[in-house]
This record gives sequence, structure tokens and C-alpha cells, in this order.
Amino acid sequence: MISRRTLLRGAGIGALVVAVPVPALAAEGLVPNVFVRLDDAGRITATVPRPDTGQGVRTVVALMVAEELAVEAGDVALEQAHGDTERFGSQAVANSTSVRQLATPIRTAAATARCLLVTAAARRWRVPVAECTAKDGAVCHPRRGKLPYRALVRAAAALDPAPVPVELTPPEKWRLLGRTRGGRVDARDAVTGRTRYGIDSRPPGGLVAVVARPPWIGAVPDTVDDTATRGLPGVVDVLTLTAPADGQGGVAVIARSTHQALRGRDALRITWRGGAPTADSRAWLTDLRAALPAQVPIDGVQQIYSMPLLAHAPMEPMNATAHVRPDGVTIWAPTQDPGGLRTQLARQLGVPATSVRVEATASGGAFGRRIEPDPVLEAVACSRRAGAPVQVLWTRADDMRNDSYRPMSVHRMSAEIGSDGVPVRRAHEVVTWPLTVLPFFANPALIKASGDHFPYTVPGDVSVIVRPAPLRTGFWRSVYAGQFVYAEENFLSEIGRRSGLDQVALRRSLLPAGSRLHEVLDTVADRARWTRPPAPGTSRGVACLEEYGSAIAVIAVAEPASRRVLRVHAAVDVGVALHPSGVRAQVEGCVVDALSTVLGAQITVREGAVAESSFGDYRWARIGQTPDIDVTIVQSNAPLGGLGELAYPPAAAAIASAIAGDTPVTSMPFGTAVG
Repeated sequence: MISRRTLLRGAGIGALVVAVPVPALAAEGLVPNVFVRLDDAGRITATVPRPDTGQGVRTVVALMVAEELAVEAGDVALEQAHGDTERFGSQAVANSTSVRQLATPIRTAAATARCLLVTAAARRWRVPVAECTAKDGAVCHPRRGKLPYRALVRAAAALDPAPVPVELTPPEKWRLLGRTRGGRVDARDAVTGRTRYGIDSRPPGGLVAVVARPPWIGAVPDTVDDTATRGLPGVVDVLTLTAPADGQGGVAVIARSTHQALRGRDALRITWRGGAPTADSRAWLTDLRAALPAQVPIDGVQQIYSMPLLAHAPMEPMNATAHVRPDGVTIWAPTQDPGGLRTQLARQLGVPATSVRVEATASGGAFGRRIEPDPVLEAVACSRRAGAPVQVLWTRADDMRNDSYRPMSVHRMSAEIGSDGVPVRRAHEVVTWPLTVLPFFANPALIKASGDHFPYTVPGDVSVIVRPAPLRTGFWRSVYAGQFVYAEENFLSEIGRRSGLDQVALRRSLLPAGSRLHEVLDTVADRARWTRPPAPGTSRGVACLEEYGSAIAVIAVAEPASRRVLRVHAAVDVGVALHPSGVRAQVEGCVVDALSTVLGAQITVREGAVAESSFGDYRWARIGQTPDIDVTIVQSNAPLGGLGELAYPPAAAAIASAIAGDTPVTSMPFGTAVG
């Protein structure tokens, strides 16, 4: 039983904290809290407090509300919350926390409405509440019949909430949550073009801006000749942007259409100064390797692993729209943190937060990139200058060459091996860069905590050396875990190969008895028929991870000769899977990311500039390269776990190990020079 007066707290970093207020009799009917309302016609509307960047949070919210109100998911209309941390708590989509932190508040919100409706019906019928049930949008009684919600809204809203207990629907009575049927509630809108992404959100009369960006890292404009640009049709203004106040800096061309803005940018004549025009990512990798301590901690088996720069490369390039007015500012953007963005803009502009409105649009991918505000800051500067709404658009090349990249790193692994071929002591030395988007992420202890999730009972030490980052770096799916786990799991696989040990048996022997990883590892081994010898010409790889309150094991099957990945099996334990098809979709997305980064995707810098400009040279996996992906959900009694980033690190390690066959893995991408 949960009191609506209880402060509901989510778990983890940036925890959601929401006080659920008493019901209100308002123009829209029953409004028991900030998440759910019923109007006088009985229509149900749920407010989605966090953006949906592809992880399916809107669908899970609809399912939770529908479950607790005893209706179908299609009966719940969804509204995306604007930025407001005072009302909704943390709105950041990060660290695989969205569903974990929203489940209790959202379910309690809907259960509150249901219990008030049931109580109102019981009082009207003068029967015990326990004899009444909610079903199909109505309250039912075995003798009195049923009353639709619309007939009870006003009476429910007028109730004193204190005596009304709120109970969540137990899992054994779920009709929707945890069931395999049903996809995403907004899938039809997405495939038919009805969904409005940030790139679709230019208001009527709005202008467009594109930015001429530095031709090499760190350069700033020296001279700007915009004569030809200003003479072109449709060009409204030219504005020099200053970093960091105006985003990444550069020269913005504001015009009446995208085509006119791009033509105007092409006509600019700019000279640039400063920065690092000779920078080369190969030299950066050499610097990282040179920073490893001369003394290896353990005199035994050792290997060095090199990790490249990676771009986020979402399908929807960066964009944002701003309308700066004398009385405030409105933002339309595919942001991962509308509440945090609102707070930052109010502070930076020196205005009350109440005068800043952030509308979170749908997002064509994020992966950590859209937690950053630089496109919004560019749009604000342009709108202030133009005195009108301005949408800043990035081209694919802009996006690829001006990202906040996953840092490069090197990892030296060493281990002492026992007489049975099993490691008995280990050391993991890391040299990497900080995340420049958050200065406190230069702390080696924080980087270690983010990346090191070694689950095996092998004692040892992990040390981190942080070198200055020579370009912008930021959060990338799974942050540092994608690099740490890749090195750790491939090193363990190499030890197993050298010792002639079965890779699954080796891991089972090193996992704590009765652990969740034991269960998922056994499950995926059964699904992959591990005990059968691999088919001729094929090889297999395996990796595990426990993080975000969840556990996963992955087995990949590949043809080393052709570097073709045939199948990827995954078994995942997220506690109770509220939306099973969403769980599978997240694992599948991580597998494709893993496949891409193992097979060739990386960012290289030559003569100070990022060489890659599109999916033509940033080698993301094509449909024809995608393997069969088999995902098994292992239900458990563990608390609800996170998922969005979970599968990437072990999938990458398992795929690399499978492709390698009997060849040691030393880099990502596998078999390709890093940098």
C-alpha cells in the first residue's frame, strides 16, 4: 500500500523525486497528480516526463498507465512534458535510468486515479470498495453492474484522498506489462511520417541557420568576408558565434530557407586562426601508449588493447529551434534533458526559469550526444540576432566532424595464470581522456567507476591515467564500459584459448555461485547450443556484463575468414521486463552498434580535421551485414534494471572474439589500425 503523500524517489544517479499531490477538481476533470488526468468524458491522458530518444519510454508509460487503469494502451493519450524539474524531477535520459526511475511514480499515479474512481463508485452504490473492480474503462460490481469512468470523474476528483489506500496491480494480475504482445504505441506515426522530430519543428515564419564550422580542431574565425553571402536571395543576416556561450562557435548564416542558408554559407570567405591544424589521431594514440607505466604490474600473460574515437552518428543530425522574445524564450529540440536545459538557459540568459519553455521533440537517435546543449545555444544566439524563430540545422558532415566523440584509450591487461590455466591475479591499466562536456569527468576514480564492471572472482587492481583531451569528448552509449569490458573480456578469452579451456566453463568457474550472471550465461549457452562443436569454418565468442541493475551474457558466431557474423545470442535479466519487445529492441540496437564498431567504424583525424564525413566513410553496419539476433529474457525477482546501454559492451567483445577465431584481439575495430 502506497500513500499518495509519500515522496516517491527513483534510484540511481539523477534520481527522480516527485511529490504526488492530492486530487484536483479542474476544468479537465480528475487530475490526481502531474502524470495522469481524466477529463469529463473519461479520456485518459498521461504525461511522459522524459524524452523518447528511441528507447521506447513513451510505450512503457502508456503500458503502465493502461495496466493500472484497466484499459488498453491505445486508450491512453500521451503528452510529452516540457522542461520543468520542479514538477517532474530529473528529466535526463542517461545512464539507463528512465524506466527504472519512472516505473513507481507513473504506476502510482495511475493507480491513484483508479482507486479514486473505484471509491467513488463504491460510495455511489453504497457497497464496500473491496467488492468493486476496474475493468475496460469502467468500475464493475457483481450486483450493481458497471459505471464508466466518465460517470465517476467528478465524484472521484471531489474525494478526500487521505482515507483512500492506493495499491499497485501485482505482476500476477498484469494484462499488458510483461506480455510479449504489442509493439510501440507510436510505431505507426513514426513509419507514416506523423511523428514530429526536432528537424520538423520549425514554427510558421521561422528562419533557418547553418554554421560555417572550423576547418581544423580549435580554430576560430580571424576575418569574415560576407559580402557575397549578404547579396544572395533569402539571406537575412550573418553572425559570428563565440564558443562556448554560442555553442561550438563559427559563422552562422540566417536565411529564409535551408537551401538559401547553405548557399550563403558556401559564399562566405573566412580565414581561420589558432587551434591544432597538424593534429593527427595516430599521434594521439602513440601519446596514450607512451603514458603507460614502464613497469608491468604482473609478470605473466599480457596484452595491450587500443580503442578509437567514435562518433554518435544518430540518423537525425543535430538541430534546435529557438524563439527569443522580450518576455522569454521557447526551445524546440530533440534534447535528452529538457529540464536541465531549461535550468541552464535561465542561468545563462539571466532570466527566471518560468520565462524559458523547452519543448522536447521526438529524437532520431541520441546515444549520449543530445545531453549537450550546443545546437540550442547556436539557435538562441541566431534568434536573438534575427528577432524571430530560428532553426539551426547541421548537415551530416557537420554532425560527423563536430561531434563530442567517445574518447580514445589504451588498456594494458596482465595476469598471473595458475597451474590449471585459470587466472589467479590480474591488473588492468588504462590511459584515456576525460569527458570534456563535464569537467568533473576528468577524475580517474569516476572514470574507473564508470568503466570497470569486472564480474569475475579474480583479484587485482585497475588504475586509470587521464591525459588531456585534444578535442571535444562526451558520453557515448555505455560511456567507458564499452572500452573496459571490451579489453577485459577479450583478454579473458585469450587466456582461455592459450590454456585450452572452454570459454563458457571458464567464466562459470570465475563467477560467484548463484549469481544472476550464472543464470544468463547458462541460458545463452543453451540457446547457442554451446556444448555442440562449432560448424566448420566458424568460431564463437562469449562475454558477460552486470551493470545498471541488470545482467546479460552474449554469444556470437562468426566466420573468421570472411569476418561475417552469423548469429548473436543474448540472455538478459532486467528483473521484470515490463515491455519484452522493447527489451529485445534495445538489445538488438546495441548489437548493431557493437557490430559496426568492431567491423570498422572509427573516427580519424588528419591534418587537424576529422576525415570522416558521412556513412559513406564512417563504416556503420549495413542491413546485409546484420546477423540473426536471438534475445532471451530471463525473468527474476531482482529490482527493475536498466537496459539502453547494457548490451553494447559484451556484444562488442563477443563479436570481436568470434571474428578473431584463434587470433588475439588487440584493437577496436578488430584487425584495423586505430587512429
